[in-house]
Amino acid sequence: MTARTLTVTAPYDGSAIAPVPVAGATEVEDALSTAAALHRDRDRWLALPERLAVLRRAAEIMAEEAETLAVNAAREGGKPLIDSRVEVARAIDCLHICVETMRTEAGAVIPMDVNGASAGRIAMTRHEPIGVVVAVSAFNHPLNLIAHQVAPAVAAGCPVIVKPSEDTPLSCLRFVQILHEAGLPEAWCRALVIEDLAVAEALATDPRVGFFSFIGSARVGWHLRSKLAPGTRCALEHGGAAPVILSQDADRKAALEAILKGGFYHAGQVCVSVQRVFADRRIAKTFADQLAAAAAALTVGDPTEAATDVGPLIRPREVTRVAEWVDEAVDAGAELLTGGKALSEYCYAPTVLYDPPGDVRMSTAEVFGPVVAVYPYDDLDDALTRANSLEYAFQAAVFTQDIDLAMRAFSRLDASAVMVNDHTAFRVDWMPFAGLKQSGLGVGGIPHTIRDMQTEKMLMVRSPGL
Repeated sequence: MTARTLTVTAPYDGSAIAPVPVAGATEVEDALSTAAALHRDRDRWLALPERLAVLRRAAEIMAEEAETLAVNAAREGGKPLIDSRVEVARAIDCLHICVETMRTEAGAVIPMDVNGASAGRIAMTRHEPIGVVVAVSAFNHPLNLIAHQVAPAVAAGCPVIVKPSEDTPLSCLRFVQILHEAGLPEAWCRALVIEDLAVAEALATDPRVGFFSFIGSARVGWHLRSKLAPGTRCALEHGGAAPVILSQDADRKAALEAILKGGFYHAGQVCVSVQRVFADRRIAKTFADQLAAAAAALTVGDPTEAATDVGPLIRPREVTRVAEWVDEAVDAGAELLTGGKALSEYCYAPTVLYDPPGDVRMSTAEVFGPVVAVYPYDDLDDALTRANSLEYAFQAAVFTQDIDLAMRAFSRLDASAVMVNDHTAFRVDWMPFAGLKQSGLGVGGIPHTIRDMQTEKMLMVRSPGL
């Protein structure tokens, strides 16, 4: 590593947590050359039983120190402890899903002997690792995102280099260390903390990279994709401005609980957080007032405390940015029902806006903060049109007891997944998870990611014995 270090600080109060070494061009080249050499030498590939044993043992180690992992993730990332515990459980389950997928999914038999050209032949496929995987990750799930990118690479048999967010590298470094403790040779998985954008870009765009996995902003993701070497495959996961349709007949108590969680979970710093609620005008203001009262009752504070509902934003400048967006919406005519102010340099109050204009940033871009806007509608199709009006499309939701209305919304919403009577941030880690339009490229979810990191090779045998 370079002689430089980076001090990781707590987003709740800016206090120092730990120094970590920073990688430069030399370390990147060493990691790439080592990983590429491992992939080229098929005699050194890790057999499937070895990989499965590593993943199983890593899951055991994580379970043994689950509370420590949760507290550390909460401290460096700002997600409340109650939710960080769930994140750790999901990361452990991620390893189990990798094992289940590799044990049960295989190649296919290709039809032969069906005409003259294929007579006397048999064919089948098997999966092989695609090559070196480079993963660039985001801050908001400092353990589980890393698990989603790295564990499938290990399962698929790919050497992997992971660059965590410089805001939250500690959970990543510990996860990689756990893999090594579980028996994975160190050269097969390297974590590099990189501050220099040019060095990070060189890592992602190197021609030795077989697969590039990116979780982060659309601006950076699409830029890096445009620079990838020919032949490098990729998956991009960006953000959105998740819409919810709330019909008059919805179970409003259930909807309130779900939207409150989906909107203010991790202070709104989730790519599928509830942001825009399009509510039937006959219930819109009442629901917005109820949501505001519930949001005002949330406990904002130290994310390592079990009683905290909402923690800090990841950086003070994000508090400033969210405040600017809310002020802009209010100045343009939105009604501020609760919040609308910074509670400290690091925390912003859970905020509910009623009917912001359609052209303010709160209505047109991802706020990535603890702000939910409620918009009244008179016509369902008009609400669907407004929900689909942005260049982002990820997950959406509809709350109703009317199956026909639910199916109409499902059929017409621009989204890769539509949740009926649940919030937009619902996810289990084996389901497909995909951003559309500018929200991403490819399909996430453990089984899908493993397939992305493999190639399918066909064997054809011609034999008179057939």
